[in-house]
Amino acid sequence: MSVSSAKKKNPRGRRGMTGESETSTRVCDHPGCQEGGKYRAPKAPDVLDEFYWFCQQHVREYNQKWSFFDGTTEAEINAQRSKDKVWERDTKPMGDPETRAWARLGIEDPHQVLGANGTKNPGRGSQAGRRLPPTERRAVEILEVKDTATKTEVRKAYKALIKVLHPDMNGGDRSQEEQLQLVVWAWEQIKDSRSFKD
Repeated sequence: MSVSSAKKKNPRGRRGMTGESETSTRVCDHPGCQEGGKYRAPKAPDVLDEFYWFCQQHVREYNQKWSFFDGTTEAEINAQRSKDKVWERDTKPMGDPETRAWARLGIEDPHQVLGANGTKNPGRGSQAGRRLPPTERRAVEILEVKDTATKTEVRKAYKALIKVLHPDMNGGDRSQEEQLQLVVWAWEQIKDSRSFKD
């Protein structure tokens, strides 16, 4: 049996091109009207499955007066418009994109080991607590300068120690030659290093 022959055998609920229910036997629900109620109209905006049945003239009047927002405040209308913009789905805040990327991999980072803290190079940009190779760390201790010093400051400290320790500068005292060798060694470690700015 084809669909069209099934509709011909069971004409219940057929509608014409105008929305008219061709098989309706109701009377128009408009007070005082005795025409056939062949057109349905929803009773209320929040009850869309219960209907009035009107004749063509009265369904037109009803539709012109009917408003989905009838009886709502302007604030409620604006709230509904905002919901309609996103198909009544609440939007979630975007948050930090790097956190979202880690979350997609199933990694939570409550101690902030990853992300900005994990990718920061403590040897560059921040001068406090500079990471130095062991030889340069030892050289800084020998020259008695901070690890945040520039090459110019290290050179000044080196020259000051040479004046105190070198026998030609301190009146021929050779008792501190081992210390002098350490100072020279320390300057050799730092003078070509990239860890110290000029």
